[in-house]
Amino acid sequence: MGAAQMQLWARAHHLTREAIDAALWSSRTLVKMYAMRGTLHLVTAADFPVYIAALKTSRLRQWLSIMARYGVSEKEAWQVRDAAMETLRPGPVARREITEQVLSKAKVGKKAQFFMRNAWVGALRLAFTEGLVCYGPDCGKEVAMIRVDQWLPKLKKLSEAEAQRTMLRRYLGTYGPATVRDFAKWSGMAMPEAKAVVELLKDEWLEVDVEGKSAMILRKDLEQLNHSSMARPVVRLLPNFDPYLLAHAEKDHLVEPAHYKRVYRNQGWISPVVLLDGRVAGTWSSIRRGKRSVLEIKPFETFSKIVRTRIEDEAESLGRFLETSWEIKFGNQ
Repeated sequence: MGAAQMQLWARAHHLTREAIDAALWSSRTLVKMYAMRGTLHLVTAADFPVYIAALKTSRLRQWLSIMARYGVSEKEAWQVRDAAMETLRPGPVARREITEQVLSKAKVGKKAQFFMRNAWVGALRLAFTEGLVCYGPDCGKEVAMIRVDQWLPKLKKLSEAEAQRTMLRRYLGTYGPATVRDFAKWSGMAMPEAKAVVELLKDEWLEVDVEGKSAMILRKDLEQLNHSSMARPVVRLLPNFDPYLLAHAEKDHLVEPAHYKRVYRNQGWISPVVLLDGRVAGTWSSIRRGKRSVLEIKPFETFSKIVRTRIEDEAESLGRFLETSWEIKFGNQ
């Protein structure tokens, strides 16, 4: 959650952590859910049905296939889904407790029990994928799950095609130019599925050349981008796992190959980075040294005085967001 909160701050410096928490747990205008690539995201409640409808068929197919490889039958998978919904009927249940409660109700074999106990949120995976369950308010110090029909207001239902068009339109509007492969990687869809979605929106995008490579962009964005300008330098501090760093399959436009593994590390870990004019120019970390907090910048290149000043301004803003003060240190390249 700390990384998710900082990702929102990186895009809207006026936000506070209290406002984000209130949106999640009081007004419920934000939802913590599994979405693209089957990973955790915060999305607006209004967009919740978009991502569910757009990804449900693809994600269900993938998860049922994975379960089958571990010896879980489709019948058992759906029995666990039904048991999960019954378990959550009285209200939110702590994540630590839910698997055993679900498996006490679902009459499934040893292989299915093993998978549900050992796969991440295995006992709730189909319910999450169908949009029946989301994260709810914590139970004491424990993360909890809750039924969507008990937590969110009644939401507009969308057809799969309408939701997929909306999702691709949002993706290209944010990350275009991009290729079908980029969209497949970002969404977690198989390439044939991604190609089918791209075809649904064919009247709204056109092909452009980006440094000798073909990519898609929304027609409505082309003129604006052709006449756009940027007052440089633009500096941002992005936290761990920031979605900006996951939008494209290839990363050459973001980070030099020599520094790739300093950003995209083992086991899916993505470092906090210094973004300079849209490219990764270094990493950062915050550490505690005695009674002091230190924000350490590790540059990939020599920073000019103005860039260092912009980084310091960003760091001060992040400190206000986190309600902490720290010493800012620049390391060596």
